[in-house]
Amino acid sequence: ISMRTEIAIVRKYSSELTMGTVFIHDVEVCKTIELPWEENLRNISCIPEGDYLLGLRHTERLGDHLVIEDVPGRQGILIHPANDAKKELRGCIAPVMAIENRIGKYSGIAMELLMRNVRRFGVRLCHIKISSI
Repeated sequence: ISMRTEIAIVRKYSSELTMGTVFIHDVEVCKTIELPWEENLRNISCIPEGDYLLGLRHTERLGDHLVIEDVPGRQGILIHPANDAKKELRGCIAPVMAIENRIGKYSGIAMELLMRNVRRFGVRLCHIKISSI
């Protein structure tokens, strides 16, 4: 029996922004920014809370990043670098090192930190649990 690596995002919602904290095995790794909850509407809402499998993907534009698989009613939900949720996200999740005035800081560094941890455990043994405070 293989133990899955638990990656948890614990969210706090506001009308402007969904902010979260990423934990791997209960250790804080970084923060996250997402669009506010808008009933899971494509391109304008964060995704529903739940347990999801992760996949690894590489594109020219984003480099290595993560895909959140089997999101109800949605597809192409990624974890990728972005600092301004409203301008750069369409339902995806951006890791950041800090959040100031609703803007994420140092998203590239946070993404690298997250990817380093995911690679350490192997993406196929990782799943992500999204919940709220």
